[in-house]
This record gives sequence, structure tokens and C-alpha cells, in this order.
Amino acid sequence: MESNCKLYAYFHLFLLFFTSLAQAADPQTDSLLTLKSLLTDNSNTLQDWSLNSNTKPVPSCSWSGILCNQNSTSVISINLSSKSLSGTFPATLLTAFTDLLELNISDNSFSGSLPQEIFNLTTLRSLDISLNNFSGPFPNGASSLKSLTILNALSNSFTGSLPTDLPLLESLKVLNLAGSYFTGSIPAQYGSFKSLEFLHLGGNLLSGHIPKELGGLKSMTHMEIGYNSYQGVIPWQIGFMSELKYLDIAGANLSGFLPKHFSNLTKLESLFLFRNHLSGSIPWELGSITSLVNLDLSDNHLSGTIPESFAELKNLKLLSLMYNEMSGTLPEGIAQLPSLDTLFIWNNYFSGSLPKSLGMNSNLRWVDVSTNSFQGEIPQGICSRGFLYKLMLFSNNFTGTLSPSLTNCSALVRIRLEDNAFSGVIPFSFSQLPDISYIDLSRNKLTGGVPQDISKARKLEYFNISHNPELGGKLLPEIWSLPRLRNFSASSCGISGPLPEFESSCKSITVIELSNNNISGTIAPSVFSCRSLYKMDLAGNIIAGRLVHNKPKDVLLREVYAENENVVEQEVKRVVEVALLCISSNHSDRPSMEDALRFLSESHSSRIK
Repeated sequence: MESNCKLYAYFHLFLLFFTSLAQAADPQTDSLLTLKSLLTDNSNTLQDWSLNSNTKPVPSCSWSGILCNQNSTSVISINLSSKSLSGTFPATLLTAFTDLLELNISDNSFSGSLPQEIFNLTTLRSLDISLNNFSGPFPNGASSLKSLTILNALSNSFTGSLPTDLPLLESLKVLNLAGSYFTGSIPAQYGSFKSLEFLHLGGNLLSGHIPKELGGLKSMTHMEIGYNSYQGVIPWQIGFMSELKYLDIAGANLSGFLPKHFSNLTKLESLFLFRNHLSGSIPWELGSITSLVNLDLSDNHLSGTIPESFAELKNLKLLSLMYNEMSGTLPEGIAQLPSLDTLFIWNNYFSGSLPKSLGMNSNLRWVDVSTNSFQGEIPQGICSRGFLYKLMLFSNNFTGTLSPSLTNCSALVRIRLEDNAFSGVIPFSFSQLPDISYIDLSRNKLTGGVPQDISKARKLEYFNISHNPELGGKLLPEIWSLPRLRNFSASSCGISGPLPEFESSCKSITVIELSNNNISGTIAPSVFSCRSLYKMDLAGNIIAGRLVHNKPKDVLLREVYAENENVVEQEVKRVVEVALLCISSNHSDRPSMEDALRFLSESHSSRIK
């Protein structure tokens, strides 16, 4: 019996020795341990990379970021993404991984050159080195990765040209080289990818002409090549990319006309060509791309009118034509689009009235037609769906009264109607606009004073009704108690009566502008309860008395203007006057120190410094 026990013990010792020997001898585990020792692991994310009693043929199969095949005999995936690792990446240690399908070292701080040895991993299907700081030229040899389907090198610090051997990768579907400081032009060879579906070269330092050969990418569904400094025009051959769904060539210094051949892109959903130098009119043919969801042609030099054919874009959600030189009216067909969500046509030369049906046929959320020459009234149904949260109509020639239907804009957060010719009373019922934070109605012809229920606007931060000379009425003390109000402007509004007492809850307001009204009385010391207030402009009113100067130290108030005269000039003149008296040759004209201080203090009767 004793001999059997000894034999059993020897067997276990032998088994433990054999297992330890096998673990130590596993080349993949050994390579990973060496890799760990060479990297800086700032967050100790590889703490479980160590040998233990694991009996798997490859002990590293149980480590974080490591995936093995079903039999746990070989590593097929190394995923070190977002592990706060740094240092140079020793790719030579990976030669033992003969079955590796995925290598992901993204979102770390690896630096130095990308080692060419990484391309010896010929079984790779996915290589992700994005969001690091690899520098120097992109190495040759990637064409040896015959099975590669994904190559992501986004956001590094490479120099030199784009690698030209990548088109030899016949299985490649995703290529992302964006934001990595590549220079030179896009190689014409990039039009010969056999299977490429996703191409992102945006945000580099590329120049030259966009090669017409890109039109040969028949499998391409998503192409972003903007935010570079190309020369020349958009190749019309891009219209041959029949599978394309997403095209972004924004901010690319392109000139010339919009290609009519884009009408062949029958699957296109998003077209972004903003911030270029495109000119001419928008081709009528673009209206035949009925799959379009997002169309942004803003910040160009486009002229002419909005094509009537755009009425066929039933799936369109975003239409952005702002910052161009377009004219004409907003077609009724645009207002009829059932999916329209965002309409940006500001800073053009549009005129006429807005379509009466605008807002009645889709869930409009954001409308900006400012800085044009529109006229007429605001469409009655612009908020009929209840989703509108930003309405920008400023700097036009709109007239008429503000419709009470604006109260139906229950989701409204921001409304800017300044610099028009609106008349009548302010129709808002603030209790029905629970989220309103920004209102600018300045430079109109409004009357009737500030709405009585202003205290219901609990989220209001900015309220400007200045330069409505017939607005009239009195200031409501409830204004000061709005918990988020930072800026209140009501200059040149014909407001009369006293300046209301400030309440202790006026802790957010920073600027009060009430110049050129008929406000009378005094500035109450309760103004010091407005702890964030640093400017109050009461010039051109009938304010009397003095403001107490011993303000609390934590009050920010610096300037209170209560006169039309420039305050700085006034202060300087008073100081000079006192100084001249103090050095007068006639000793009897020299004021005492007490008189000099009293004279200077009078200059502060309505200003705190």
C-alpha cells in the first residue's frame, strides 16, 4: 500500500513537471510574456498575463485579449485595444503566431515606426493599428497579407505618400488611412481594388487631383476622402460607383461644377460636399437620387435656384445649402417632403414667402433660413408636428404679427427672429414652452410689453427684446428671479416705471442692458444679491441717487452705466480737473484732501469699479 502511495505521488510530481515544462516551452506564450516585458503597461491591464497551473496546451489562451482556436492549441486573435499601452511595438515577437487572424492594438500610445515584420503575419484577416502615434513612412510589404479584409490605420503620425501596394490585396474590404498625415496624391492604383467597400482617406495632407480611376470601384459603398487640399474638379467618373451609399468629399478645396453623372448613384444616401469652391447651379438630375437622406452642399459658391426636382427626394432628412449665392424662392415641394428634419439655407439671396405648408408634412426639428430676403409671415403650421426645437428667421424682411401658433412649439429651445419687421404683441405663453432657453426678438416693431408669465420660463438663459421702440410697458420683477437667466437686453424699448427690486434668487444673471428707455428711480442695493452680475447698462434713463460702493467681495459687478456720456472719458476728466486744482498756483484754489475725495467719489455715483 505504501509503495502505491509513493508511486501515485511520483506520478503527480511528474505530471506537474511535464505541464510546467510544456507551458514554458510553448512559443506563443513565451512570445506574449516577452511582449509584455517590453511594453509599458500604464494601467496594469496585462496583469493576468502570467504562468499558473493552467493545463491548456497554450496557457495564454485564458489571458485577457487572447483568443485561441477551439482546441486551444493556437492563438488566432490578439486584441490589445484601449489598454493604455505605450512604447514601440516589437512585431518580431509575433512570428510564432502562424494561425493569427486578428491583430488589434488600437487606441494605445505606441510610437516609432510601424515594423515591417507585422506583414509577415500572412494569415491575418484584420489588422487594426488605429489611434496610436506610429510615425515615419508606411512600410512596404502589406501586399503579402493575401487574406486581409480589414486594414485600419486611422489617426497616426505617418509621413510620406499613401502605400501603393495595397490594391494588390484582393480580399480587402475596409481601408481606413484617415487623419494620419499622409502627403502626395491619391494613387491612381486605388481605383483597382477588387473587393473594397469602405475607403476613408479624410483628414490627411493629400493634394493633387482626385484620380478618375476611383470610378472603377464597383463594390464601394462608403467613401470619405475629404478634408484634404486637392486641386481641380470632382471626377464625373465617380458617378459609375453604382453601389455607393455614402460619399464625403467635404473641405477638399475642389472647384468646378457638380457632376450630373451623380444621378447614376441610385443607392446614394448621404452626399457631403460642403466647404469647397464649387460653383454653378445644382443639376436638376440630383433630384432623381430618391434614396438621398442627407444632402449638404453648404459653404460653396453655388448659384441659381433650388431645383424643383428636389420634390422627389421623399427620404431626405437633411438639406443644407447655407453659405452659397443661391436665389429664388423656397419651392413648395421642399415643404412637402415627408421626411425633412433639418433645413439650412441661411446666408443666401433667397426671397419670397416661406411655403405655407412648411412644417405640416414632416417632423421638422431645425429650420434656419436667416440672412436672406424672405418676406411675409411665419407659416402658421411650422410647429404643427410639435418637434421643432430651433427656429432661426433673423435678418430677413418678415412682417406681420407673431402667430399665437408659436405657442404650439412645445419642444422649442431656441428662437431667433431679430432684425425683421414683426409687429404686434409677443404671443408666447411661456408655460407652454417648458424648454425655451434662448429668445431674440430684437430690432422689430413689437408692442405690448413683456409677457406677464415670463416667470414660467424656468430654463430661459438669453432674452433680447432690444430696439423695439414701441414695446412699452414696465419691467416685471419676476425677470430677476429666473433661475438660469444670464443675459437680459431691453434697450430702446420705451420701457417706463421704476427699476424693480432685485431678488435673492438672481444668481445667474451676468448682463442687464436697459439703456435708452424711460426707467426712473434709483438702483437699489439689492442689486448685490445678483452675485454673477458684472455689467448693467442704464444709460439714457432717469436714474437718480447713488449706488452704495461697499459691495461684497464675491460680487462680480464691475460696470453700471447710468449716463449717456462715455464713462471712461468722464472719469478721466474728473481726475484731471482735481489734479489741476491740486497744483494750482493760487493756494486758495487748492481743495482739501476731504474735498478732493468727495469730488472724485461723485463720479462713482452710478458706476462701480
